[in-house]
Amino acid sequence: MFAPLSRAALAALVLSWPAFASQMLAADKEVTVVVKIGGIPWFNAMEKGIQKAGKEDDLNASMVGPTTADPAQQVRAVEDLIAKKVALIAVVPNDAKALEPVFERAKEAGIPIITHESPGQKGALWDIEMIDNKEYGEIHMKSLAKAMGEEGEYIVYVGSLTVPLHNLWADAAIAYQKEHYPKMKLVADRFGVAESVDDSYKTAINMMLAHPNLKGILTFGSLGPIGAGRAIKEKAKVGKISLVGVCIPSQGEKLIKEGVILDGFMWNPEQAGEAIVNVAKMVLDGTPIADGAEIKGLGKATVDQENHVIRVIKYQEINKDTVDQLIALGL
Repeated sequence: MFAPLSRAALAALVLSWPAFASQMLAADKEVTVVVKIGGIPWFNAMEKGIQKAGKEDDLNASMVGPTTADPAQQVRAVEDLIAKKVALIAVVPNDAKALEPVFERAKEAGIPIITHESPGQKGALWDIEMIDNKEYGEIHMKSLAKAMGEEGEYIVYVGSLTVPLHNLWADAAIAYQKEHYPKMKLVADRFGVAESVDDSYKTAINMMLAHPNLKGILTFGSLGPIGAGRAIKEKAKVGKISLVGVCIPSQGEKLIKEGVILDGFMWNPEQAGEAIVNVAKMVLDGTPIADGAEIKGLGKATVDQENHVIRVIKYQEINKDTVDQLIALGL
């Protein structure tokens, strides 16, 4: 037989029960974010936000990412999470279409899906955006055009040809160029290389050879400016080829200060991680999400009920004048 509990032990058990119950509740509410690729600075920063918000929201929040930007690996990651019966799955898609069948299986299993960087995603309850996508593409093109003197040959990188948001930004940028800068010319189809430093570097080298008059590179994808920037520097093209695109400030600091990467616009990936988890908390708690809803840490959101998009516009210019400030914020 068990010995009866002493008064002190009983009191300790009673006092510890709320914390214990809270831990159990958090364990029951497992939220996992599947990102495009693990181990790169952008998603390392996002993971900090995911973990921070998870602790604040009493959720067991974590992040996983494939070793390469491979849609099939993302699908397998979501399948594994369905098998684990997590409470909610969030995804930053590499290929919106490829994820549709597995998102349907998650729905059948009673697991809600939310996405980031994938407006119009079929199968997602909500998509979270921190920018106006058309404007985001256009402001990058305005910056590139200014640097190029509004004329000359340029190329465009995206993270992958199947990443919805990168291609939406590229579409907006190219359309804006055609309407406003007729003396500029896109000399090749966009390249899906900007989630790889090596591929971005090699593509820049090849395009310099193929197009000796190349005057600009516009890149969407956080590793694109790093690879292209190294190629521009290596081939002594600084000041001759204008490079515009978003990167992690701490990773691009040297190239930015050397005038290789001229400009870019970003949102804070750590804040994005927090937003994903905070919206997950609202979904799991059954909190209504309508226009003007307060997203913790970000403020009031514009909510498009028809297209299931939650948007809080938060972006910052990255250049010589701002890079130190952004690095000081942990970026």
